[in-house]
Amino acid sequence: MSSITRRRALGVAAGAAGAAAGLALAGSALADTPRDAAPAAGPAPASFDEVYQGRRIKGGPAHGGGHHGGHHGGGYTVTIDGEELHVMQNADGTWISVINHYEPVATPKSLARAAVRELQGAPLVPLTLG
Repeated sequence: MSSITRRRALGVAAGAAGAAAGLALAGSALADTPRDAAPAAGPAPASFDEVYQGRRIKGGPAHGGGHHGGHHGGGYTVTIDGEELHVMQNADGTWISVINHYEPVATPKSLARAAVRELQGAPLVPLTLG
């Protein structure tokens, strides 16, 4: 028959106390962060239209013609050779795309350039949902 030792009981109690303290700290940190706060409204990104590494990249305010109508991109559309690059602006103001999802950049123009480099000459295939 196994009996609990004093050392094991103290270890379990210390672990439970540490976990409770960690949860309390995490809860207070979350309480200090407003959940529905919008990112700081800054100036809209500048429009651009250039040829970069042989590819035509364009960016500017969305006019509702894209498949999302500019919803995730904050009303901004980016195209590569006329094909829409699905973009999204993060809460901290950085930008990501379906091609560079884990590499946020500062502007849509730098995002388009990064996507062209990543494509390495391959065509941008339209994003289809569903």
